Amino acid sequence: MTKKELSQLYYLNREIVQLQARLSELEDLATSSTQKITGMPFGTGVSDMVGRYATEIADLKALLDLNLKKCFYELNKLNHYIESVEDAQIRMILSLRYINGLSWQQVAFSIGESDEQFPRRKHDKFLKQNENLTKKTN
Repeated sequence: MTKKELSQLYYLNREIVQLQARLSELEDLATSSTQKITGMPFGTGVSDMVGRYATEIADLKALLDLNLKKCFYELNKLNHYIESVEDAQIRMILSLRYINGLSWQQVAFSIGESDEQFPRRKHDKFLKQNENLTKKTN
């Protein structure tokens, strides 16, 4: 598995957070926008703001649902890959970094190291070895 493949869960989670924020914003706009009653009839060029927000909200909810399904798929794929790694420390580094989304410094502290370079180097060395093994078998 490549670094890009390992990082997909992280970016999907960030995208989901952004979609949820936009959804919340639209829902607030939809509930706070009320039509002004002026006693005058509406013209043909007037749009229904609540209706437009409702359409955007429905689209965002569908996109959010799709991304959540992708997220579960990526999480499952990552868990299977990480469990297949023989080295327990590498498994822990990969899990902390890609499943928990920790920074390299947080990963280092979690595995009992103070230097963030330690887990990063082990990670990079492991991925390079796997890449070389994959190239040899193909």
